[in-house]
Amino acid sequence: MRVPLYLTAVLVSGFGTTAMWLVSGIWVKSLTGSDGLAALTAFALWAPALLGPVLGALVDRVGRRALLVAANLAMAGLLPLLLWVDRADRVWLLFAVLVVYGTQGAVHEAAESALAAGALDGERLGGLNGLRMTVGEAVKLVAPLVAAGLFARYGGGPVALLDAGTFVVAAGAFALLRVREERPVPGVRPRVADGVRLLRESPVLRPLVLAGGFTMLLAGLNGAAVYAVVDRGLGHSPAYAGVLYAAQGAGSVAAGLTAGPLLRRMPERALAAAGLGLFALGAAARALPYDPVALAASTLIGVGLPWVLIATTTAVQRQVPAEAVGRAAGTAHTLVFVPNAVALALGAGLMGVLDVRVLLPVLGLAGALGAAVLAAARPRLSAAT
Repeated sequence: MRVPLYLTAVLVSGFGTTAMWLVSGIWVKSLTGSDGLAALTAFALWAPALLGPVLGALVDRVGRRALLVAANLAMAGLLPLLLWVDRADRVWLLFAVLVVYGTQGAVHEAAESALAAGALDGERLGGLNGLRMTVGEAVKLVAPLVAAGLFARYGGGPVALLDAGTFVVAAGAFALLRVREERPVPGVRPRVADGVRLLRESPVLRPLVLAGGFTMLLAGLNGAAVYAVVDRGLGHSPAYAGVLYAAQGAGSVAAGLTAGPLLRRMPERALAAAGLGLFALGAAARALPYDPVALAASTLIGVGLPWVLIATTTAVQRQVPAEAVGRAAGTAHTLVFVPNAVALALGAGLMGVLDVRVLLPVLGLAGALGAAVLAAARPRLSAAT
């Protein structure tokens, strides 16, 4: 597989997705004036993650590269419909497109994992996943500025068209990839339950996926607290959250660059435990009312979270047979990321009743305990394997 071409597809699709994710909430708020409806845009994008096991089974029934090309072209054709969303009574169309967008994203994630697993040996998968994370996080440092500028000047329509263009480019990049894929076995229909079974029965994958879901649960609570940290803890305006996110993004870029070399020297479980431990330290440190500490804490969180996700993704690709990676990756995506969406909603409620100086140290303690449990699982895992 030509890795630069693959990363080009990741780069352009990540740019468009980040831009659309940011603008969708602003778009709804500007047309309706409703904070609640604006917040629902994130839910519309996240909700299809619940369908991960079903969509993963679909991925294993067809050619992965062809599916990626078709899915990207389908979104490119759908997004121009949003040019019609120019008043409040048409916001329903934006929500409908966002649900399809989230569904396409879940399919895309499973198909990409399966495609890479079939094309590369296990030693190279960690490095590729790390580079993919680096590219994705680097894009997040630029795309919001471009999207916000476009929306402020021209409205949401041009952002939708820009996103459609990135899907076309991504489809072209995937179409040019030359990879050898295992053909689906005739007469054998992958079952949705296979993804759950593969993860549950693996002594390597089961604790990693559980740790990933636990980490993203804590990350959702931590994310919900960021504006309280900025306002009550640091005494800045809400815009300062952008500075903290930039520090976190820089940490994530570093995490992606280091994950591959680390995974050549340690098992995925060890990298995930280290990542969860760094996240726990960063979350707890955010309770301290000092700008340098807050920036350092955000950087630690930026390093820790991607290490957990990269380790989990790489383990699924390495441990599961190539013909079943779609099912396993789709199921893992659901189990890891749905807790994050739940925690974001829960955290929003907690902010009204719980001081962040209490919440964040509790999150840090929970993360540290989780990291210790994951690290201590090594003898049992070794014996099982």
